[in-house]
Parts: sequence; structure tokens; C-alpha cells
Amino acid sequence: MAEPNAPVTIAAIDCGTNTIKLLIGALPDVAVREMRMVRLGQGVDTTGRLADDALARAFAALDEYAALIAEHGVPPERIRFCATSATRDAENAEEFAAGVEQRLGVRPEVIAGDEEAELAFDGAVRNLQASAEAPVLVIDIGGGSTELILGDEAPLATCSLNIGSVRLHERHLRSDPPTAAEVAACVADIETALDEAEGLGVEIGSAATVVGVAGTCTTVAAGCLGLSAYDPDAIDQSVISVSDSHAFIDRIVAATVAQRRALGFMHPGRADVIDAGALILDRVLRRTSVYSWIVSEADILDGIAWSVANRSD
Repeated sequence: MAEPNAPVTIAAIDCGTNTIKLLIGALPDVAVREMRMVRLGQGVDTTGRLADDALARAFAALDEYAALIAEHGVPPERIRFCATSATRDAENAEEFAAGVEQRLGVRPEVIAGDEEAELAFDGAVRNLQASAEAPVLVIDIGGGSTELILGDEAPLATCSLNIGSVRLHERHLRSDPPTAAEVAACVADIETALDEAEGLGVEIGSAATVVGVAGTCTTVAAGCLGLSAYDPDAIDQSVISVSDSHAFIDRIVAATVAQRRALGFMHPGRADVIDAGALILDRVLRRTSVYSWIVSEADILDGIAWSVANRSD
């Protein structure tokens, strides 16, 4: 029996448009951190449905996760499964939800964009090892949506924008490499969304500290750091020059998918859509006045995990 007030082991799952991530641990200790690139949101922006092969990939990953959760003895009441942009947009979301429940014993929570933003902020800021001057802007670029959160110890203004690496790549960047006209159309879409964010009170230019989380940001950081392979320990808490970021993003957008995939730090499942995600990061940074930004390996998954741990206290 656990000691009174001793941390209990929980499981958190973040299911996005491109990835499904799992965290198991008795926080703050983490026993398992896994990611599978399943592209659940493949074609959703066009068809409005989760594709059959995308569902198959997701369910295969969840079968693996179910085995890990069982191995660590986590009961369903200490599991939280949050589904984000792809399943918000899909007309056959119930098919996915039933498959999740069959494998894990819990229903996925299709969380609203505001809660998604708050969880991402909590995961990122809780992880910072150095004091950060407020206000802090957290940038969380996903496959289907991008969350921008401005705050200090807690969010002050948040927005969830319908732009993400998979969504914008499928919508605009169809050539390999993308043409100048395709890039311009993608940038115009991003700028419209960022205008919307500022209209909702997320004053990007007021940020004194910028923190980037999730795969687009960490991959850009790996490139700016000149890593030969993806190294989360080297990436986490790194401080990246904004000018270096712009230069690297220009190079990665101009590269072919094969050239991107040849980079040792690039996940092969991210190589085709990193162009759109990187352009989102580029345009956000251009609206700030900071000279560098901080990279955090902790993100919405950690925020989900802490939400479970807190209710298990």
C-alpha cells in the first residue's frame, strides 16, 4: 500500500493530429515517455473524416501503450487521454473513441482549445529551470492547431488557432520543395491567424520570454544547435537565437523532403510537414522583440499528467 500523500503512478496520453504521446510516472518522476507518429489527422482538413489507415496506425500505437500501462499497473481511473485537433474536426470521431475505450478502458476527452492551451502552458512553465521574465509566451505548434499562451505563473490570455504543420502543409505546400507562391500563401494564412490571436488579447509583441514546445520547435532547435542526432537532453532548456532560427527555417523550407529526412535529428515522420510548422514558428518570432527563445521538452503531455496527479492526491 502506498504511503499517505505518496505520489501515485498515473498515465497521460496526448493524441494530436500527427503524434500520440504517452507519459507514465509517479510525478515528478517519469518512468515512460513514448511518442508514435501516426498522422491521425491525415486528410481531415479536406475530407472531414479520420482515414481508415490513420485509424489503423493509431490503434496499433494504442495497443503498445495499453501493454505499457498494464505493465506499470495503472488503473483506468488514473489514466487521462486527451484528444486534440484531429478528433475535434472529424465526423467519425466516435469510431476512434470506441477504439480507445476498448483498448484502455477510458473515453478520450476531446478538449477545447482553451484547455489545450492551459495544459501546454502548465507543462512548459513548470519545467523551466531558470527564472523567466514575465510575460511568458508559450508556443505549441501541433499538426492541426497552434496554441499561443501568454502569462506569468498562470495563463493570462490564450488562443487555439486552426493552423498546424499537417493542416497547412496539406493546404498549401504541395510541391517538393514548396514553390515561392505556395510559401507566400502559407505565410498569408499564418499571418491572418496571428492577427486573430492578437485580437483575442494574446499580445505577441509584449512577451519578455518565449518558450517553444512540441516537435516543430524542438526539431528547429536541434537544427540550430547543429546536432547530428536528436538529443532531448541537449535540446531541453536550450536557448536559441532568433536570427539563427530564421536562417535555419529558410533552409529547411527550401529543402526537399529527402534532404530533410537525411538530417540525423529529423524524425522521418515529420520531414514532409516540418516546412509549414517551421513557418508558423518563424512568423510568431517575427512579431516578438526577443533575441532568443527557450526550448522545453515538457509540453501539453506533462500538463495532462500533472492534472491527473493533482486529482489523485
